[in-house]
Amino acid sequence: MKTRDIDIRAQLHLNLKHEHAGEHDTLIIDELGLCQGDARIDVAVVNGSIHGFEIKSESDTLERLPGQIDIYNKVLDSITIITGKCHNEGILKLIPEWWGIVIAEKINDDEVSFLVSRQSNPNPQIDPYSVVQLLWRDEALELLRRFELEKGYISKPRNKIWEKLVESFSLEELKYHVREQLKLRKNWRVD
Repeated sequence: MKTRDIDIRAQLHLNLKHEHAGEHDTLIIDELGLCQGDARIDVAVVNGSIHGFEIKSESDTLERLPGQIDIYNKVLDSITIITGKCHNEGILKLIPEWWGIVIAEKINDDEVSFLVSRQSNPNPQIDPYSVVQLLWRDEALELLRRFELEKGYISKPRNKIWEKLVESFSLEELKYHVREQLKLRKNWRVD
């Protein structure tokens, strides 16, 4: 039986909910847009870091993966790719060695098993500007206000506000503030 995105995603959600049960500061997000929508990570876990999970089932191709890798590497603290056996060799040729790999195998109609092939490690190449792009304009401006840095930026476009944040905070501080804002956000989709 071929693995499908929907089956892998359902099993991943079950595993993540079990793994993070009782943690009130953990947020699990489907289809988190990165770099102003240039790509979406299938599932993101936001707590003391942002761990992205990319699903490449046996029904998928690896055609878009090189472009996704470039974007994911700019933003996510760690990344795990979950794939069917048929993609394992192709994925190994494409992804950085710090990405984790999980092999998904369909056991029956209702169950998918996961086998960890490689644990993920911290991302060594995060881009601060790409991280702050996770903030909506009003959220970014509020962060400037909180630290009394908003003077001259209240009517500026979001890219200027993001630039001011990158100038004003270290990467670790930016990552912290962005994670905290994502966990507070109520309305995730804007039409």
